[in-house]
Amino acid sequence: MLLRMYLRWAERHRFKTDVVDSTEGEQAGIKSATVTIDGRFAFGWLRAERGVHRLVRISPYDAQKRRQTTFALVEIMPEADDDVEIELNWDEIRVDTFRSSGAGGQHVQKTESAIRLTHLPTGIVVTCQNERSATQNRELATRVLKSRLLELEIEKREDELRKLRGEHVTAGWGNQIRSYVLHPYQMVKDLRTGFETSNTSGVLDGDLDMFMQAELERVATGRPPSSSGDDESA
Repeated sequence: MLLRMYLRWAERHRFKTDVVDSTEGEQAGIKSATVTIDGRFAFGWLRAERGVHRLVRISPYDAQKRRQTTFALVEIMPEADDDVEIELNWDEIRVDTFRSSGAGGQHVQKTESAIRLTHLPTGIVVTCQNERSATQNRELATRVLKSRLLELEIEKREDELRKLRGEHVTAGWGNQIRSYVLHPYQMVKDLRTGFETSNTSGVLDGDLDMFMQAELERVATGRPPSSSGDDESA
């Protein structure tokens, strides 16, 4: 649902998207997905979306129709341009090839074209299997790995700034930034800004600009997160 939401958001803004990799869940849905979104100020807008997203609904996979709460983590990383100086030491990167696991024709079934890059010093793992050749997958995986290393450096700098500002970031269940409640009522609420709407279908169809704008304004003005940030009713 989140993957579709962000793809529709990008479509609304006429941004170019590419699903680099996706892994199906063990029972249903998607376990993880990597998407590139290319457009003017795309990273600046999407930075407001990083964090834990919480969904409350009646599970379509439960015969007893019980209410279910699920969580998904969204990570936003800038793509490393060719002129960005990020040197990869290939002695520190393990390269594995394997057969693509997604649906497809004979090529997917017989060719070990999927690529997995493991950056040993940081433990970062990047997988790419959606292109038709191992060379294309390796090039795309290399770009994603550079992006993640760039984001790691940005996070280090931001962590230093947070320490200087005295901000404290807690880890745990209460860290969700937004709740999407589809049962017993309809509500999407951002727990940092307090912005909310009952138009759940519109939000899940990519209408996210008001949420992004509210969070970017909160950060720009230095306001702390909303005091209702852990409202269970949301």
